[in-house]
Amino acid sequence: MTAAVSPRPAALRADRLTVGLAALGVFVLLALFGPMIAPRDPQLVDLDARLLAPLAGGHPLGTDQLGRDLLSRLLEGLRWSLAVSASATALAVTVGTTLGLIGARSTGLVASAVRQITSLAQSFPVFVLAVSIIAITGNGFTSVVLTLGLVTWPVFSRVVLAEASSILQREYVLAASMMQMSEVRLMLRHVLPGLVPSLAVLFAFHFADMLIAESALSFLGIGAPLGASTWGAILNDSRAYLLTGPWLLLVPAMLVVALVITFNLIGDGIRQRVAAG
Repeated sequence: MTAAVSPRPAALRADRLTVGLAALGVFVLLALFGPMIAPRDPQLVDLDARLLAPLAGGHPLGTDQLGRDLLSRLLEGLRWSLAVSASATALAVTVGTTLGLIGARSTGLVASAVRQITSLAQSFPVFVLAVSIIAITGNGFTSVVLTLGLVTWPVFSRVVLAEASSILQREYVLAASMMQMSEVRLMLRHVLPGLVPSLAVLFAFHFADMLIAESALSFLGIGAPLGASTWGAILNDSRAYLLTGPWLLLVPAMLVVALVITFNLIGDGIRQRVAAG
């Protein structure tokens, strides 16, 4: 007699998308309403309240080495991280998808050029290239978004190039092409819908990568404007106070991990839904 298999693990796996989206909703709400939730001005210096432990002196998560409220700074940093990651990922998707579709639809020199450019761009170490570009262009939101977006687009281009080439060989697409349907309409109506599942999965995982990259750049002191309350900058400042103020390291580190896990759950959930049909 075969023992019954508990459905609970499968249910938990299938629920990853729901959990991820719920967690993302919480983060988005915190980012949108952060200024109203924050107990203090994130840049307000109060040396008399420096390195207060969580819940002390009306500071839910304590204060940093300058007496600034940690919760207020983390909420401000959340807005920056989500905005940079979303914008950089959107830029990478746009550039990568456009070039991938051009390469898939074209033949001869154009197709070869797209493939060679994609391979060449992907051969450079992404983070080293990003650091080098920002060191030249300077800090700021636009600089970080353009840099991260323009050094990571090959990830999307390779996927779109491969899948679009396959979709273009399907009978209904060939039939539409033979009916003299315009290239733009053919791509929008018949090719792009087939790419949405793969792009959605890749978007979620790429968003998580951009969060890590942005935090790493901020940790190094580049990318964000000087003095900005980014999570990477907070982590960098906390190194000197690991023993006297461990919450300065632990809280932002856990938030970075939680946000990355959130997008990984979303990516896994979408991938499972696509695989299930």
